[in-house]
Amino acid sequence: MQPETSMEAAGRVTPNSNDGNHGLARAVDAAGTGARNAIEGASDAAQPLVDRVAFGAHQAVDRIASAAGQAAQSLDLKGEQFKGAQARVFEQCRGYVRANPLASLGIAVAAGYLLSRLLGSR
Repeated sequence: MQPETSMEAAGRVTPNSNDGNHGLARAVDAAGTGARNAIEGASDAAQPLVDRVAFGAHQAVDRIASAAGQAAQSLDLKGEQFKGAQARVFEQCRGYVRANPLASLGIAVAAGYLLSRLLGSR
């Protein structure tokens, strides 16, 4: 029997490099599976919170839309009331001008003079 060379001894003691690659691949696969499981678990745990936040946001938007609709209706009603008051004042003025044409002309001239003095001094 011949004495072993150092290469033969090293080959027998050191595992095959192919075996090392398989072990590393298994470790990477296991880490990937663990990470995937952790992400799926976090996603499953977060879903109820996301659903609650989305539901709350929908309710807030609905409340804002309802308030905006009520405000628009109120403004529409006030606008109609204002148009009615404007029409009444216009008719009263028209009646006064027809009944008192000279006085209306004097009032118009005086108002024009005052406005020209107020705006002309600036």
